[in-house]
Amino acid sequence: MKLATYRNGTRDGYLVVVSKDLTRAVAVPEIAATLQDALDRWQDVEPQLREVYIALNNNKLADAVAFDESACESPLPRAYQWADGSAYVNHVELVRKARGAEIPESFWHDPLMYQGGSDAFIGPRQDVPLPSDEWGIDFEAEIAVITDDVPMAVNSATAGEHIKLLMLVNDVSLRGLIPGELAKGFGFFQSKPSSVFSPVAITPDELGEHWQDTKVHLPLMSTYNKALFGKPNAGEDMTFNFAQLVAHAAKSRPLSAGTIIGSGTVSNKQGTEHGSSIAEGGVGYSCIAEIRMIETIRDGKPSTPFMSFGDSIRIEMLDEQGASIFGAIDQKMVKYQGPNS
Repeated sequence: MKLATYRNGTRDGYLVVVSKDLTRAVAVPEIAATLQDALDRWQDVEPQLREVYIALNNNKLADAVAFDESACESPLPRAYQWADGSAYVNHVELVRKARGAEIPESFWHDPLMYQGGSDAFIGPRQDVPLPSDEWGIDFEAEIAVITDDVPMAVNSATAGEHIKLLMLVNDVSLRGLIPGELAKGFGFFQSKPSSVFSPVAITPDELGEHWQDTKVHLPLMSTYNKALFGKPNAGEDMTFNFAQLVAHAAKSRPLSAGTIIGSGTVSNKQGTEHGSSIAEGGVGYSCIAEIRMIETIRDGKPSTPFMSFGDSIRIEMLDEQGASIFGAIDQKMVKYQGPNS
């Protein structure tokens, strides 16, 4: 099943069911007003939403309209919780190796995770406004899951049962602000502006055999300024699966329905020590920071700049027939035109 949120001038938009081929959509106010409303009552409303989805795919709904990704908010325009992990230790290893530091052994069995801002996500086809492009703007292509209510101290063997939906993510990062924040010993805040999620959230069964061990075994494509930048397989080199990430997040607290848990930047070793770019015949990277780390390790300094205003990023995942699964995050970085700009 595929679900999206259309904007309507309110904070939370309204829920629509989207056809499998992403061509048609239908509002379902009689079932749930918003996606959060549906998640709060998931056990009761999921069967009803699925009936609509089946009818929509069979062209049996007269009130269906053409699906418009540009009309979408992120599936949850705001969420009670957004926690992002770092499940691909290869990514962490690269970042640390570039500055001459080894990763602690604990990183292989205890995932990293930070709590991001969840009050104002950006729509998948909206520009990303920022006050400055001198802060090291970077995209991070990721996958995220949305849970129902998760009890405290759930174990990883059963945590996967609480995963109800999946999305793609652009976890926008300001690399130039990160070192100063981390040096304070209190984690990310200003260096992590509003994140962006795919137009559509899907139930895991939409992935068929590509959803195994609570991992997505398909390439995640990042197209930077209209050139393919990365296509790593999200199921490879994922040290911690989503069930483990959910269990980690719930170790000392319950998670409310609508909690979003991210995978962290998708990263493949590609059979080499550090991986390689698309131009070099590899699968490339899901963020600019990784290629800069490779350049630093190889050449002593980075040569690829971070994003400037006007630069664009498209993040998408295709099925084996080349059809988009989640729709596309497709946006530009722009100068923030606020009251004090």
